[in-house]
Amino acid sequence: MTLVAAPARLSTSAATFEADFAARLHWSADTDAAIEQRVADILADVQKRGDAAVLEYTARFDGLSAPNMAALELTQADFKAAFDAIPQAQRDALQAAAKRVRSYHEAQKKASGESWSYRDEDGTLLGQKVTPLDRVGIYVPGGKAAYPSSLLMNAIPAHVAGVQEIIMVVPTPVRGSVATGGTGEGTSTKGERNELVLAAAYVAGVTRAFTIGGAQAVAALAYGTETVPKVDKITGPGNAYVASAKKRVFGTVGIDMIAGPSEILVLADGTTPPDWVAMDLFSQAEHDELAQSILLCPDAAYLDAVQREIDRLLPTMPRAEIIAKSLTGRGALILTKDMEEACAISNRIAPEHLEVSSTDPHRWEPLLRHAGAIFLGAYTSESLGDYCAGPNHVLPTSGTARFSSPLGVYDFQKRSSIIEVSEAGAQVLGTIAAELAYGEGLQAHAQAAEMRLKAGVKPR
Repeated sequence: MTLVAAPARLSTSAATFEADFAARLHWSADTDAAIEQRVADILADVQKRGDAAVLEYTARFDGLSAPNMAALELTQADFKAAFDAIPQAQRDALQAAAKRVRSYHEAQKKASGESWSYRDEDGTLLGQKVTPLDRVGIYVPGGKAAYPSSLLMNAIPAHVAGVQEIIMVVPTPVRGSVATGGTGEGTSTKGERNELVLAAAYVAGVTRAFTIGGAQAVAALAYGTETVPKVDKITGPGNAYVASAKKRVFGTVGIDMIAGPSEILVLADGTTPPDWVAMDLFSQAEHDELAQSILLCPDAAYLDAVQREIDRLLPTMPRAEIIAKSLTGRGALILTKDMEEACAISNRIAPEHLEVSSTDPHRWEPLLRHAGAIFLGAYTSESLGDYCAGPNHVLPTSGTARFSSPLGVYDFQKRSSIIEVSEAGAQVLGTIAAELAYGEGLQAHAQAAEMRLKAGVKPR
């Protein structure tokens, strides 16, 4: 059977554009009710039974049978052995990517992650104290896919922020287990470890790691068990069970975000080789059948050229079936009146990844307000940002870039306000505070401020 990738062809000048556009963007974030109930049960069980529940679910879903949690813990020696075992080219690539990611996040910390203070005209000290979280948990997917790049993007900014303990959970399911899409029949005492992930943990400086996954891993991190330490925040992507679990434990711990399917939006002026753009659309479509790849361009002939390249290149892709389903189901090639209109539509979409594939990208960048990451110029493929450019690849999806930001150093810090009121300042602020407190009917608030208005009274 010949695969066909047929993104919708839309035009902003068509009478049906708004309806067609809305239909193409629609994606339901609702989680299946059965998943929600299963996750709720798992969280409650892990909270109640701790290690015993984690061991039971790891055997049931990952097919990984262990006598105790110690058997599921990875050591620093495991990380080092994995690093030494991978090819030199992979070692070099991991270290080069880590160096660039670390450099970017160090600059980010310097710009927005430092404490500050000042004194006003009355001598009152005001400021903000920035401190790192004590312990964070990082979920790294395993099973059907493994993402060492995601580990770097989560662990390195945590390190730069000053987090002392980074706890990694990564499932290492047995082939044929439920986690790998199998029936779950049969178990083993050893799962399938991804050496590149373990090597990345070595490079990124992960403190401790456990070969557990799913909702049970999120529960272990959120509530703590006899073996897995309770963390302050959980970051990292996962499947529907992981996403549901993260939503449910939010409040007990912090979380980074609830991510939807991956997205790319390309704004093209028609000057970039069309096969480059076609492959960039593929780069997101190959993730998932629900991933979204959209091209906006004011040149109809260029859209035709990109479609021809899609048709030509698709058979060469190992994940051609996934790409075809993604582009046909959620992809779009949209003809706009001009690049200004393309930028306006991009702001409505607020995409995760936004490529400005133009000879003059800086002309259009000021018009772009909402995007997880903006890639400027024909040579800036989104895939470079995924691995080694430096900025974080954990980005808001599903339009949440309108109010959310990429994962960063700031996600692993918290801020405390600093206030030291001088005697002179208390005379000014006390009058204001008392007036407002009386207005709210809070007598003690008002009197606490007024007591400091008494002339000549010094603190003992």
